[in-house]
Order: sequence, then structure tokens, then C-alpha cells
Amino acid sequence: MILRARSGRNRRWWHHPRNGYDLGLKAAAIEGINVMRSARLSSVAVSLLMASAVWASGDTPADDPFLWLEQVDSPRAMEWVRAENAKTAAVLEKDPHYPGMYKDALTIAQAQDRIPLPSILGGAIYNFWQDEHHAHGLWRRTSMDGYRQANIAWTPVLDLDALSASEKANWFWSGAECAEPAERVCMVELSDGGEDAVTVREFDLKSNSFVKGGFVLPKGKQELGWENEHSMLVGREWSPGELTTSGYPYVIKRLARGEPLSSAREVFRGNKSDVGTNVLSLHDGQGHQALIIERDVTFFEVEFNLVRDKGLAKLALPSKAALLGLIDGRLLVELREDWKTFDGRTMPQGSVVALDLAAVRAAPDKLKPTLLYEPGARKAFAEARVAQNHLLLAELDNVKGRAYVYTPEKSGAWSHRALALPDDATIEIVDTDLHSDLAFLSVTGFLTPSSLWLADLKGGAPNQVKSLPPKFDASNLKTEQLEATSPDGTKVPYFVVHRNDIKLDGSTPTMMTAYGGFQVSETPYYSATTGKLWLERGGAFVLANIRGGGEFGPAWHEAGLKTQRQRIYDDFAAVAKDLIAKGYTSPARLGIKGGSNGGLLMGVEFNQHPELWGAVSIEVPLLDMMRYEQIAAGSSWVGEYGSVSVPEEKAFLATISPYQNLKAGVKYPLPLVWTTTKDDRVGPQHARKFAARLSAMNLPYLYYEVIEGGHGAGATLEEKSAMTAREFVYFARQLSLP
Repeated sequence: MILRARSGRNRRWWHHPRNGYDLGLKAAAIEGINVMRSARLSSVAVSLLMASAVWASGDTPADDPFLWLEQVDSPRAMEWVRAENAKTAAVLEKDPHYPGMYKDALTIAQAQDRIPLPSILGGAIYNFWQDEHHAHGLWRRTSMDGYRQANIAWTPVLDLDALSASEKANWFWSGAECAEPAERVCMVELSDGGEDAVTVREFDLKSNSFVKGGFVLPKGKQELGWENEHSMLVGREWSPGELTTSGYPYVIKRLARGEPLSSAREVFRGNKSDVGTNVLSLHDGQGHQALIIERDVTFFEVEFNLVRDKGLAKLALPSKAALLGLIDGRLLVELREDWKTFDGRTMPQGSVVALDLAAVRAAPDKLKPTLLYEPGARKAFAEARVAQNHLLLAELDNVKGRAYVYTPEKSGAWSHRALALPDDATIEIVDTDLHSDLAFLSVTGFLTPSSLWLADLKGGAPNQVKSLPPKFDASNLKTEQLEATSPDGTKVPYFVVHRNDIKLDGSTPTMMTAYGGFQVSETPYYSATTGKLWLERGGAFVLANIRGGGEFGPAWHEAGLKTQRQRIYDDFAAVAKDLIAKGYTSPARLGIKGGSNGGLLMGVEFNQHPELWGAVSIEVPLLDMMRYEQIAAGSSWVGEYGSVSVPEEKAFLATISPYQNLKAGVKYPLPLVWTTTKDDRVGPQHARKFAARLSAMNLPYLYYEVIEGGHGAGATLEEKSAMTAREFVYFARQLSLP
């Protein structure tokens, strides 16, 4: 059981905003926020002044004057960060909106009536929880029957606040990988302040304690998979510098219980130019196991290697595919490109197929897939999880959720049936059980409080077991799904949430967001903070399903790859123009926000269409696309963005890179640019340099950097709530929200 995302490649990008930070929107103009307007000039400010003449023309110099801000923890850079934070706090935290918004955001974040999302492990229910009493978090357990009760009696398993205090450390939860099928011991991942790099220790679920003399992996970016309870395959930096250019391991070794790391034996070696390697230890309810080493050649192209007694066997799978699990001795594969098999058949892109594991072991170069799932014109595979005897599969039908149960038959065929769940909602799989056919699913929508459903996949209808109480008044709100037309004629769907009595005169303060990359699908979700701090106050919310995502399968994503990426930005602008044309809002009342890859989207839109926005929040972003490959884990995303080492791709990146395309004399909206110091995935360098250049060009801006929290909005609920409040205050000021 892996109590985190099952794909190593997916974990190298950020998780969906609703799972990480839930921030709202709307903003305000500020007076004199850049460094050059300070009465007293620090050494940092002097540097910015000296650079301003170089950057005033908007041309990219041969030497970047703000490279010093890429030194993340240097005293000079941190002096600049603290000065920027103080100025932004003086604007946003002193605003009359801030106290109430922070209080509401923190109340929502710390509420005891939140649904404790379950993980089924060894017949029990586990949950990781943060509140005002557990800032670092508490891993806890109850029984299945106990979980169904209104008042759950939890047994503490691991208290990270107590652990941090006893070890004088700053531990935060990063996940746990438990040895199947017994699920007695787990490798617990501990993050210092929220970084992706983790320290990993073996934990005993019977004694609720770390195993004395057990497995320990010192801090680093690493991958592991249990071979059995006494042996595992581990990828890490075994020797100094033995990481890919993306910063991930590419050497896998077998580590046995009781032996030091220096005694581990090499099993697989990729290339330094790869993104990295990942280990999957797959089990099914019938006792089969498949141990697979994935070599991530690029972010999207994978080489699959099956570990056998006589060595590794490379599987003749297409490189754009993902392994979903193992059931009844059958390996399940998601196809992200068409697959022409050795016998001449073609399995379509976006489908799910099954492979007999025994046949795979015998002839890894002659795979014979069975088709399980094939997408429709407006339908796409979303996710799947295996239980003991059944497969639970979710799809998107015009960006709305559906769920199905697939059952393997003795003949080799599969039967399936639909699960009876609420319509017009997002349906996501929370967890399944290796030892039973029980599964948890979540159902959510913009105006429907999230609920948790328990399904017995053997038969019958799912039952709702938990429901979030309403967190805001939705009685006068409605949701519409509309379409805009992109410049190339593509129809782009989007959702609008607004008051029933909205006046289509352009007066409504509107917050719009999208992601547009990495085949990540944006679907409706219940956001208590957006509802309480924005919708209740009369604002509207828009979610755009632009290309680059996975809403309509791999082809929707591929349409915006590399030099075709302008389509993504055109889609987003087309939605904005459609909203304005229909009277939902106007440029002065339209604010946009996005994080990580969505932060890049915001930076591009800030440059390309400054006339369309009244506010732009740029969150934990990529912005310097001419140097992104040299910052943090940037080189791992060449498959998405392209590389400056390829002339055609470099030329395109130069046209859209937000950092290089800022121009003096343009009337930009006041942006809020924010990031975190401990983000070791995208890195704070992009946001810092973008703000510094805005300052050097004498353009107004707001900048804030959360000191801890990794690739998100902070590590503790207090930090996240403070950043939520700052962002909502910003949008409220900028877009004139009451």
C-alpha cells in the first residue's frame, strides 16, 4: 500500500491545488510597493537600481543581473525576501478585509468537521490530520466500523509535533509506503519544512513506533519499492552527484534488512540525462506480485523493466503508458498513445488494457493485451484502482465524473457495470482495499459539499458515509457550463459559478483559474474558502478546461505541447473574452490566478493580454523559461515545454517566457507574485527574479515568499490560511469586492 500518489512521475509535479492549498482571489492596487520607492536603500535595493537601466528596454541581456536571487538561502537573497515580505504584509495584512478573511480561512482549515480522508491498510482505516493542536500533523487509526460512526475514536499512530519536538527537527508528513500484502511495516517519509527531499524510516504499525535497527534512508530525493518485508529496491544518490540533471535518482539498488547502504547491490542504472527512475511493487488479492522499475526517459516517456529471478526484462509496452495495478494475475496499463502490438492489432490512445502476468514473464517482447476501456468523443479515462477481485475505474464525460466496476472473468474477458453515484459532479477514487472489495469514493461540486461514499464492488449501490457540512451560503448561487471558441476554432468548455440574480452588465468581480498542462484535468470541486470569502460576497468563479489538461484524454494534452503551447494561452484568453462579451464581467473586474504550471500560464497572460485583467495572482510559478532547465527540477519538464538546446524550441520559449517579455511603458495590472523558500521542485527563483525585474522597471507589484512549506502555500494550517487571506484581500482590493 502506498499512502501517496502511485506514480513517481506524477509526484515530481505538483498535486492539484485543491489537495495542496486552497486559495481564493481578487485584488487591489497598491501604492509604492517596489524597492526603488523605498526612502532608505539597502544593498539589495542598490543592486536593483543598478540593474534597472539594463532591463529598461525590455531586451534580455547576455548576463542576467538577478542571478544572485537564484541562490536560494544566501543572506543577500533572504534579506531581499524579508524586505519584500514586509512591504507586502504592510499592504495586504493592514487591509480592513484581512482580519476577517484570515479568521474565516483558519476556521475552515482547522474545522473538526472536515472529512478525514481514509486509507485502508491492514483491515484498518488510517488518516493524516492537521489542526490547531497538531500543526505538524497526526497519523492516526480506527476500525472500519469505528470510521462509520459520527464521532470517530482515533488511536494515535505517529505524532509529528511530538517527534519534531523530541528530535529538535521540523518534520512534516510526505507519505508512507507499506509492505504488501501483510501491511505490517511502512517506510514513512519525513520532510524538513515541506521539501520534496525526504528522510525515510521504517515504522511498525503493530507497536506504533519506528523499527529499532530497521531500514533508514538519509535525506534526499528517493524512490523505493518493497520486494518483501526484508528487502527493498531503492533509488537515491548513492554517490555524490549520482542524480539526474532533474535532481532525481537513476541508480536502483537492492537493500536487505540489517545491511548498511554501502552494501546495497546495483540492480538497474539509467542515464544521467533521464528524468529519473521509479520502483513499483504491485500485488493483487490472489497472491501475485510484479516488481517493476520504471526508467523515466522524459516526463512522459517511460521504459518498463520487470524484475525476474533471472534478471530484468524490458517490457514491449509503448513509451507513453502508465501502470495502474495488478488484479487476478493481470497487469493493467493506461495507454497514452496508440499501441500497435506485435501481432498487428492497434490499441487506441486513452484506453486501458490488461496483460496476463504469467505470459508477460514468459515473453516480455510479445505482449497480448485485452481491451478493457476505450474512451468516447467527449469521454476520457480519469483514474483506476484495484481491489481484491474488482477494478474501480473513473472517467470524465464532458468534464463530469462517472465510475464503473470492472470484473475479470475466467475466460479472460471483462464485465463491467456503472456505479450509482450523484450526477453532474466530480467523482474521485479515495482508496481501495487489497484484502476486500471495499472502496471509498468522493463526490464533490462547486456548490455541493464534498461527500464520501463507501462501495462494495461485489454488488449493490454505494452508501454515503460522510458529508461535509455546508461552509457557505449557496442558496442564491448557480453553476453553468459554457463554451468559448479559441482562435483555431476549438471549443473550450468552462464553468461559471455566480449569483442567480447576476446582472450581465460586466460589473461582477470574477475570479478565473486554469492549469493547462501535464494532462492534469480541472474538474468542479467544493472550496469552502472560495465560497465563504468570495462567492458569498458577490464574486463569481470561473474554471476553464483549456488544452494542455487531460479533460478529453491525451490528445487534449498533446495539442499544447512544446512549440504548440500558444494554443493553451489562446484558449485561456478566449474564455476571458467570452465572459466579457456575455456580460458576466469586464476587464477591470476580472482577476486570474494559477499555480506552478498554472503560474506560468498567469505570467504569459500578464504579458500577452494586460488589457484583459484587473488582477493577476502568480503562484509558485515558472517564469524564466530560458533558464528553467537549470533551476530546481526544471529539466524534468522538457517533455512538456521543450528545451533551449533545440533551436526551434528555444525560439518559441523566447516568445512566451514571462521574465524576458516584460516591457517598460506597458500598463500592466498590479500582480501578486508569491512562492515559498523551501520549494525544491519549481523553486522560488522564478518568482523572485520576476518581481525584481518589475521593480527595476519601476512597475508596481506585490511579492510574498512563505519561508516554509515546499511547493505550496505553507507547511502549517496557519501559514496556508495566512497566504489564503493575503490572496483574497489582494483580489478584493483590485476588483472592488465588498
